Parts: sequence; C-alpha cells; structure tokens
Amino acid sequence: MDLKIDPEFAEKIPPLTKEEYEQLEANILSEGAVLNPIIVWNGVIVDGHNRYRIIQAHPEISYTTHRKEFSDRYEAIAWICRNQLGRRNLTEAQKKYLVGKQYAAEKATIRNRLGVNQYTDEVSGQNVHKPPAEKTSERIAKEIGKNERYVRRSEEFARGLDAAEAAFPGIKHEIFSGTIKPAEKSVAAIARASPEERTQLAEALRKPRPSPGRKKTEPLISTGPPSPTDNEEEPKSERPTSALAISESMASTPERKNRDTPVETIIAELSDALEGMIFRWDFCLNVNQPNASLEECRTQIRSLAAKGIDYLQHIKEDK
Repeated sequence: MDLKIDPEFAEKIPPLTKEEYEQLEANILSEGAVLNPIIVWNGVIVDGHNRYRIIQAHPEISYTTHRKEFSDRYEAIAWICRNQLGRRNLTEAQKKYLVGKQYAAEKATIRNRLGVNQYTDEVSGQNVHKPPAEKTSERIAKEIGKNERYVRRSEEFARGLDAAEAAFPGIKHEIFSGTIKPAEKSVAAIARASPEERTQLAEALRKPRPSPGRKKTEPLISTGPPSPTDNEEEPKSERPTSALAISESMASTPERKNRDTPVETIIAELSDALEGMIFRWDFCLNVNQPNASLEECRTQIRSLAAKGIDYLQHIKEDK
C-alpha cells in the first residue's frame, strides 16, 4: 500500500535527532516489523512519518495501518499537534509551536450553525455573529495545563516562526533545537513585519539577547531635575477625532454597558492590550534605530512613557 505524505502535515512533526532516528530504525529491524500501526486519513499519513521512511528504506519490513476520520484537514492538523504534544522530548519552542498550530487549526475548523467558519466575516452577503474564540483557547489551556494567554501567544509565536523560516530557511531548526533562544516577542514580530523586513529580522534572531534592565546612565524615564522640555505643557492628543468618536460611541452602546462579562475574560482582554502595547513599543524602538536614540526622539518618548505610567498608577491605586 502506497501511503501519501502531506508536507503541511509532515512539518508539524518535530524531527528526531540522528541518535533517536537510528535507535528507532534499529528497534524496527530487530523486531522485523513495525509494531505500532501507521495512522492515516484518506491514505495520507498523520502519524508515523519516521516509521514509514524506515519502511521505504527496508521494503521487507511489515507494517499495518489504522484509519482515522476527520471532517477536514484542519481537524487533522489539530489532532497531529495534540498527538505530538504527548512526546516527552520536546523543547519549549516545539511545544509552543504545536500549541499555536493546534489553536489555529481548531479555530479554522469550527463551524457556526450556518456551516461557515466562525472567523469568516460574511455569509451570502450578510454579516453573522462570530462565536468567541476564547472557548477554544480556554479548553486547550486546560488540556495542556497552561493559561489561556499562553495559548494565544503560542499562536503568535508559531505564525512568526513560519514567517521567519520562509524568509531565512533553517532558522526554525535552530530555534527548535535550542541552538538559539530568541525572545518570543521577537519571533512573533516577524509575522507582522513587511516582507522586505523579514529576512533581516529573522537573521537578527541569532544575535545574543541583551541582558535585562537598562543602564542607569541612560534612563528611559528621567530621574533627575526636569528639563525645560519636561516643563512644557503637554501637547494635546493627536488621536484622530474619528477614533475618539468611535470609541465613545462603542462605550455608550446599550449592549456594551453593564455586561455580565466573566472576570477571566476581562483580565484576558486587558492582558492582551498591555502585551500589545509592550510589543509595539519594543518593535518600533528596535526597528527604528538609530533615530529612536536621538535626544529629540527620546525626550518625546519619555513624555509618552510618563503619560502611560500616570494612567497605570491611577488604575493601580483604584482612583
């Protein structure tokens, strides 16, 4: 029986090390057969890629298959990721990648009552209500013993890693193997960057991570006497009036007031907003060097940072 290998399925399988592969091959040759069946869906392998590779090199080896049924390829991918997460020898990067891919696949395969993907905006020209994605992420989080935030960040990490690999082939293996250990947010940032920037950003993942903290000689928030610029009246927000109007309109909408929103959902929303702000600041400051280090720019950065700190302090003190 000729089995098929789907490249998208195969890439979800964390590769064995040379020693692990040789040990698997030795075990199979010693038994004279593949004891565990190769699992297939419509003739396509979903589990057993390494065993099948060994079988092809040793046609005399006997094997069996086990058929599974999935509603679509996304359900198959989700199953592959969930199955691979059961392996004990995974690195943290491999775990995050699999969790992220499982989450993305499950979101893609969930259908609403009209039979349309829950993340499709229109059905026959009419907008439909989108079921919340949180239910999927919450369930996966419980399955793997993590929080929902870990699941959502893993999806961003996986998307960024795929973008990095496409721009700079081989970088995924370096990260999976632990040869390099870039910051998760640096990996995720690559998916959001323009195609022209991705190669440079992917290559930058190889650079050693800076030590935590900032030098006291160059504080982002000035700790000394205020400069003349610091005493100047803070300019009014240049946020577009249309954005303010939209925000006020959304907040005043009856259905958005006094909602019985679960506490965990509120915290997840705020956490997302905070993480998004941190990511955007880091990304902007990193990719816009050396201009971001000019005193003219740093002075305005300090002013913006002080404004944000004042607001968060206001929240922290329950004012």
